[in-house]
Amino acid sequence: MASILITCLLLMFIAYFEPTLPATVIEDLANLHPPSNFNTTIVSNCLKNPSLRYCGSSPMDLDAIFKFTIVASHLCNESKNPNCVESFPKIDLRNRPKITPLYLSFTFFWKYCPITILSIDLSNNSLKGTFPIDVLFCTQTHVLDLSHNGLSGDVPIQRLSSVTNLTILNLSYNHFSEIKISDSWFFKRFNSSCFFNSGILPSHGRYKIKAVMLLLGFPLVVIFTVGGLWWLCFRRLDFLPRVLQNKRKFTTAMLKAATDGFSKKNMVGKGDGFVMYRGILRDGTQVRIEIYSNNRGNHREYVEECKVLVQLRHRNLVKVYGWCSNRNIRALVTEWIGRVSVETWLSESAPCWKHRYRVLVGVLKAMCYLQEQWPEIGCDIKTSSLLLHENGDPLIARFRVGENSTPKKIHRFGILVLEMMTDQTLQEEFNGDETGFVEYVKMLYPRKLQKVIDERMKLTENTFDETRQTICIGLICADHQTCQQLSIGQIYNMIIKVHPRTNTY
Repeated sequence: MASILITCLLLMFIAYFEPTLPATVIEDLANLHPPSNFNTTIVSNCLKNPSLRYCGSSPMDLDAIFKFTIVASHLCNESKNPNCVESFPKIDLRNRPKITPLYLSFTFFWKYCPITILSIDLSNNSLKGTFPIDVLFCTQTHVLDLSHNGLSGDVPIQRLSSVTNLTILNLSYNHFSEIKISDSWFFKRFNSSCFFNSGILPSHGRYKIKAVMLLLGFPLVVIFTVGGLWWLCFRRLDFLPRVLQNKRKFTTAMLKAATDGFSKKNMVGKGDGFVMYRGILRDGTQVRIEIYSNNRGNHREYVEECKVLVQLRHRNLVKVYGWCSNRNIRALVTEWIGRVSVETWLSESAPCWKHRYRVLVGVLKAMCYLQEQWPEIGCDIKTSSLLLHENGDPLIARFRVGENSTPKKIHRFGILVLEMMTDQTLQEEFNGDETGFVEYVKMLYPRKLQKVIDERMKLTENTFDETRQTICIGLICADHQTCQQLSIGQIYNMIIKVHPRTNTY
């Protein structure tokens, strides 16, 4: 080793005084190459002292080893080691901010770090960046001081654990990242004073804050999570994934959202014990929402009724989407057809007899369907309750489960027939007195029907006769005694004979 270092010193002397070579050490090293007998010298040194670090490398990088010997010689002197060349126990670069980064850049030096070095002091140099991990190649070191710098990032704890002889480590006054709790064994190996103001020590204050936040935050997260799930499951089912939605069940919150808080602009009708709104569901579906006062039975009975209504399928029945039932509200949600009722249509459009007849047949078909398939379901067939589709089909829009009185249904259909065929001003004169209205029409039938028939139909001789037959059926149905002996099927057979060609749709 002595012969190598002497050779290096000579080379350094030549390098610094040869005018053709650059002035800086880095540039000098880049332009210096080992002498021809350098390999022989290295082999000889390794035979004498196999523990030298470069002796274990194969193949040997002679350029790197040569540069290492030069830097080692120079650094030995810079660190003021006594008996330099023969002994190299420490690297002392305290308060040397200009040259310390230079030496740290020499990776080849730290790779072949002399095994005699036991102490490395790089303190108070304003070093920046991450931990200078190359210094850990000196695994025999007992002392490492990196205090009073500006180092940051993570401390390589696992690499430090490989420096088994390290007893004194000083990382104070840096900006390292806080150490993980799982690596707390690191503090047992070194005194905590070695990490003062280094950023490594866990802040008890921050841990207290984290603990408090955890103790308070976790319950809050649970509360908000449970609250959110409750809101989704019991108030806004329409925000759930489709596979989890109960498409038949609506909540008050969903109906409020659909009608803009049950605003007046969305109210489309009002009657005895109910209010109707137009709404738009979250998926864009337009609906008709009929809200009842709480006289529709208890919750369970009402839900069972609605479960029946959603199964109705007929072209002359409004489709029922679902229901809402709780302590505050009972509602039925159906498809939106429009605001045009048969009553409005009769008063404003002056439809012909054929179209009025078609509406009667459509209503009767729906009544037959209900009688055959769902006899427990009643329906409201007043002109104010019946809706008219844009294609001209009538639609029964209001239902009631449990009303299965066939005579009552037939009687109500008879009143509808008379209302459809007679002059509306005449009906207004009776002001809801159905009995008086029926008796008056019966009194004028058949010879004086001209007085009660709606002139706007502009009847021909044939259509007048068909209108007379239709009014006759209406009077038969409206008679309380006669309707007791009839069935809805019989009424249907009677009315389709009036004008068979109209019944092909």
